[in-house]
Amino acid sequence: MIDIKGKKITIIGAQRSGKALTELALRLEGIPRISELKPEKDIDADLVQWFRQNRLAMEFNGQTREFIEDSDIVVLSPGVSVHSAAVQWATLRNIPVLGEIEFAFQFCHKPVIAVTGSNGKTTVSTLINLVLTKAGYRSILCGNVGFPFSQFVFNLADKDFIVVEMSSFQLESLLEPQSTFRTSSHNGRWSFRGFKPHIAVMLNLSQNHLDRHKDLNEYYEAKKRIFLNQEESDFAVLNYQNSLLRSWANDIKSKAVFFGANTQTKILNENYAAVMKVADILGVSEELCQKVFDHFKGVEHRLEWVRSIKGVEYINDSKSTTAEATRWALTRMEHPVILLCGGRDKNIDFSVLKELVQKKVKSMIVFGEARTKIKNTFAEVVKIEECRSLEEAVASAQHTAQTGDCVVLSPMCASFDMFRNFEERGKRYKEIVNQLN
Repeated sequence: MIDIKGKKITIIGAQRSGKALTELALRLEGIPRISELKPEKDIDADLVQWFRQNRLAMEFNGQTREFIEDSDIVVLSPGVSVHSAAVQWATLRNIPVLGEIEFAFQFCHKPVIAVTGSNGKTTVSTLINLVLTKAGYRSILCGNVGFPFSQFVFNLADKDFIVVEMSSFQLESLLEPQSTFRTSSHNGRWSFRGFKPHIAVMLNLSQNHLDRHKDLNEYYEAKKRIFLNQEESDFAVLNYQNSLLRSWANDIKSKAVFFGANTQTKILNENYAAVMKVADILGVSEELCQKVFDHFKGVEHRLEWVRSIKGVEYINDSKSTTAEATRWALTRMEHPVILLCGGRDKNIDFSVLKELVQKKVKSMIVFGEARTKIKNTFAEVVKIEECRSLEEAVASAQHTAQTGDCVVLSPMCASFDMFRNFEERGKRYKEIVNQLN
């Protein structure tokens, strides 16, 4: 375990992960500092007050080179790009740069089950945690699912496993095994353990985050880093249906096992198949998994039933921030769909859904920054209406919907043009729907 006592730990990002990292650094007698791109007025006032009460050095409204270079370690919140100026400044001074999960991993000595993929991460992570609990194991669910890993690393004495959902943002910064840094500014030497999950699950790959990654190859390579530090005693759980993932089995050190390979399986979907493969590695029975599946009500904001009004169903699928996620949702719809979509474009090709939209969607209501692009993509296959806000979109959907229809918020886009995250967007949608007469 690294010793950060008396060391300046500069945390990039003043949100939920920033607070958890600050608490971790303080407990280890380090000196946490906050550097935030957003102006102070855009950060939760109670959180800023908490930082001030702990007498942290802070900078808002952008990073400065002097502040970053006066660091022993720089730790990135999940939304911070490895291509940012702050990372470049730190790298030039040979200051170690770690992501939040990797920093927390330095203080963790329990086996980790890490889950990534373009779609289904939260569902699979949640189900793995439920299966472990049902089997009598003690586990914690954290990561991209909403709870920072760094929040839990000092509460693992009685735990058997840590289940971590990971996005490409969290994976792209992972270090090689036993990375060493010699820092001229502090005359110091750091050596870090590379993040190493005992079981790493790769669910699928499709277009995503092309607003962040320069191309699909960079996005795929970021995802592949989940296997970077695994050893022969570890496991890589891969989707057999994806030819690229099958080929990766030849490049990784860990033992590759596949789900989705048996076409005769009784499993209903790939998410369940992935969970059952992890369970099999751990010696948990298929029957126990099925009991968990039978009682699983889904995760919030993923095909979440909200209410029925005059024979019209309202579904919250705010977590669908890609075309492929919306494809998954539409294939499960059995009734005519009024589709609400839009938000901030992630440089995704929406046209891959034209055939499915023509088949499943009765009408489409678009809003947000990407509304014009979405309208131009689907105008020839479905009736489309543009709205200025989510509230206006829901009102229009209610006016249009008939008995037997299903109004589905499945945006295909990020939420950041109007909301802080997809959770806030989903909660607002549910509030609007629950206020309808």
